[in-house]
Order: sequence, then structure tokens, then C-alpha cells
Amino acid sequence: MAPSPMSRALASPVRNLAGGLGFVLAVMALAIGAYMRSGWSFGDALYMVVLTVFTVGYDEVRPIDTPELRAITIGLIWFGCTGMIFVTGALVQFFTATQFSELLESRRMNSRIEELRDHVIVCGYGRIGNMLARELQAARATFVVVERSEQRCAEAQASGCLSLSADATEEASLLRAGIDRARVLATVLPDDAANVFITLSARNLNRKLTIIARGEAPSTERKLLHAGADRVVLPAHIGAERMAEIILFPGSAEAPQGGSEQALQRLGLTTEMVVAEEGSAWVGLTVKEIEQRADAAFLIAELERAGTGKRERPNEDTRVQAGDGVMVIARSTRGALEGFAAGQR
Repeated sequence: MAPSPMSRALASPVRNLAGGLGFVLAVMALAIGAYMRSGWSFGDALYMVVLTVFTVGYDEVRPIDTPELRAITIGLIWFGCTGMIFVTGALVQFFTATQFSELLESRRMNSRIEELRDHVIVCGYGRIGNMLARELQAARATFVVVERSEQRCAEAQASGCLSLSADATEEASLLRAGIDRARVLATVLPDDAANVFITLSARNLNRKLTIIARGEAPSTERKLLHAGADRVVLPAHIGAERMAEIILFPGSAEAPQGGSEQALQRLGLTTEMVVAEEGSAWVGLTVKEIEQRADAAFLIAELERAGTGKRERPNEDTRVQAGDGVMVIARSTRGALEGFAAGQR
């Protein structure tokens, strides 16, 4: 890949600085050697060279009273001081080019963000935000990351994400991210209070925005919904449910978690393994009877008989027994969970 114009612009100051330092060090080494050949000690030679190159102007440690010493000193003044002037200029050029590069990159990023329409705003680039960004990139979705940490923001940029180094809890930051033109906002900070605040601000700035919020504590879900979130995701709760599913129904660990599930999600469907508890509304009924009573709210895709670890694709006459694991496909598994729970008769 060819280097960018900015990379080429930065390469010159770096090369100039490195070359200038190398030249000055070489001149200093030659001058020290020359003074030592004239009978000076290493300490006196080094001191004299440093005084001359950095133009301090203190008295000489030894008299310059021979043609040889005068020639060495004249050469040191000429080449050493000229080299230091060059190094100083290269150093100024390096810092100026670096600051110019940062300014240009910031303006370019802001310009690209201003052009976004119907995009996704991801607030936070921690563990969850990083994973979410990778999924959005894989789907070629248009999104911008808002991250307070400059280091994480740089990591997002390095991975190819549009990113804004700003505090998402501030309305000005959300406006810079184009919240008035955005389609979805996902706030995935590990701080529940910050997620609630961002949700309130986002809903106030864009009433039509779809807001998906992360919650750590289950008690935060209601607060986020009241604040204006359309959906609340509890990563710890989802992880615990998945682990319990694997423990209770080991065969579910072998179920595909990739392409087929993502295809269902694109259709607005979800899958979940639920347990038919003793005393629930569905125990003892056939698959056909359950689906009819549920008014087609969900479909039963698989059954895992209690204690067997074997999974089967049931037909409409298969009866669900207490303790069976039931894989349901629905737009929302809430109704299925309630129906299979005990005490719902």
C-alpha cells in the first residue's frame, strides 16, 4: 500500500531530525578524538566540545595556543554549530508537522461524520463496544464511535472505525456525532448511571431515534426504559442464561450460534431454549396444541427430553413433558417463557 501524503510529509522531519543528530554526534566524536591526540584528557576534550557545540561561551579549559588546536576548534565551531542549527530546525519542523497532522486528521474525521445520514452511534469502545463495532463493520453498517478515552479512540480509528474523542454524556458530543440525523444509538458503557444519562439526552435530542442501552444491574432495566430506551440488553444476565442452558441441556452447546441464528435475527426472530416446568400451562400438551394456544406467537423447533441429553425435531403430535428443554422461535420469547413457567395454568 502506498504511503499517504501525510505519512510522506511526516517522514521528512523524522529523517531530517535523525540525520542532523547523527551528523552532530559524529562531529563531536571526531573533535574529541582530535583534542585527545593533541594531548588533552577525555574529560577536558568532552567539556570543550560540549561548550563549543552548544555555544555556551564559557572559558576554555585549556589554552588554544597552537595552530592545530585552533584548526580543530574552528572546524568544531563551523560544523558543530551548523549541525545544531539544523537539528533545532528539524525539531521545530517535527513538532509542527505532528500537530498539523493531528489537526488535519481531526478535521477530516469531523467532515466525514457531518456527511453521515441514518447511521448508528456507538457510545463507548470498551469490551462490548469493541465487539459491537466489529459486528457492524462486518455488516458494512455506517456508524461512529463516541469514546472519552483518547487511547481507546485511537484504537477505534486504527481498526478503521469513524471515532470521536468526546464524552458521550454531554449533549454537545452527541450533536457532533450527528444524533439529529442518526437512526440508532447504542450506549454500551459499563456505568449504568452514564447509560441512563446518555439515554435521556439522546431521547431529548431525537424523538425518532431507536435507543439500545446496556445495563449491568437488572434493576437498571426499568430505569433505562423510563429514560427512553427502546431495548435494554443485560450482558451478564444473557451470559448466565446461556451457561445455565449449556449445563441443563449440554446438546444446546453444539447448536449453531453463527449464521443460522444471525439469519433469524435479520428476520426479527429470536431463538431460546426454555424449560417446561412442573405445573406449567404447556406440560402434557402436544406441540400442535401449544402452538394453537399460543396463537402462533412462537414455533417449537426442537425438544430435548429431560435427563436424556438427546435432541429431536418434534412433530405436531409430540407431547411436552415436565423438565423437557424446548427450543422456541419467536419474535419475542417472553410469552413462551411465561407459558412454560410453573403456575401459568
